[in-house]
Amino acid sequence: MRTTSAIPVARRVSGFNYAIRNIVGEARKVEASGRPVRYLNIGDPITFGFATPKHMVEAVARAMRDGHNGYVPSVGIPAARESVARELSGRGMPVSADRVIITSGTSEGIELALTALAEEGDEVLIPSPTYPLYTAVLAKIGARPVFYRTDHTRGWLPDLDHLRSLVTRATRALVVIDPNNPTGASYPDDVRRALIDLADRHNVPLLADEVYGDLAYTGAVPPMASLYPDAAIISFSSVSKAYLAPGWRAGWMAVGRTERLDEVLAGIKKLADGRLCSPGPMQYAVSAALDGDRSHEASFRRALRERAELTTTRLNAIDGMSVVAPAAAFYAMPKVELPKGVTDEDYVLALLRATGVLCVYGSGFGSAPEDGFFRVVFLASPAELSTIYDEVARFTGEFLARR
Repeated sequence: MRTTSAIPVARRVSGFNYAIRNIVGEARKVEASGRPVRYLNIGDPITFGFATPKHMVEAVARAMRDGHNGYVPSVGIPAARESVARELSGRGMPVSADRVIITSGTSEGIELALTALAEEGDEVLIPSPTYPLYTAVLAKIGARPVFYRTDHTRGWLPDLDHLRSLVTRATRALVVIDPNNPTGASYPDDVRRALIDLADRHNVPLLADEVYGDLAYTGAVPPMASLYPDAAIISFSSVSKAYLAPGWRAGWMAVGRTERLDEVLAGIKKLADGRLCSPGPMQYAVSAALDGDRSHEASFRRALRERAELTTTRLNAIDGMSVVAPAAAFYAMPKVELPKGVTDEDYVLALLRATGVLCVYGSGFGSAPEDGFFRVVFLASPAELSTIYDEVARFTGEFLARR
């Protein structure tokens, strides 16, 4: 006898939310109505005309031609692990290749680490606003995100007093995203030291998301572990952003040299075995990126700085809007002074429907809906950004006037 009732979905899915991608469904509806959409929601430099360095492309193509198309070790090919270890050691985080794992982008490394560290009901300290992957992964494994404030009135720096007040016996890790997505902030050394000291004092690992470390406008930011190499720090990065290869999903994680992390490292390697390996040919790009020509980085940083300055000037000139000048990466987090009862999602969806400009509402990153934050990806050309900001200014004036 056949039944027609729906197959149930696991409860954990209801808590899994990734606003950066989820909002694309609304954009598709706008496109279906005949209005073109400008996608300022995803930080993909390739979409906006930036090109992967040719020597990296050739390294991957050569690997494929040479027959490196089968499974590779679950922890990654030796050459890539050695290049990461050499790179980090040269920048102040002494680490051996056997403590490096090659992952499917930074995202997989973060998921492996959180899965190894946190049980159901445990707590992980994450910044607010945050990159939504963290809350999505924690929902999947049943752990609880505990948000510590970052303060837009102080350049989006962490509120250290608030953070200290949140540590409990259930705390299993402290997440630090520096340089930061979604705010574009970069933290001074005294703040970085305070974060390391707090984690060390409570004997919890610090998960250092450093994927934008080479994209600070004044030059590369050293790894957090360079300030205290014996701290329990796990560093994450990839070729996605600074090396302009986001679709290759070639990332890495480096587990600090302290013996306190030995069991964590073993657990992560065990989990990595279960997914066999990250894409093999793309791993050959890691050595090409870290050991090869980096001349593209200076011009990429200059381009980002120009766009950041334009974004800051134009958005701060809009009545009812303000934005903190980014110091790194290609994101800004403007704030709209919303009327009572109106949310950031109301504003962002109305902007999309009226102009075709797609941003992401701040509550998708963990900020309060009534605070009026939204994230802009400013990778488009300065000319296109100027046109977009003209439309944002015109729309914002009309939106706030009729409420």
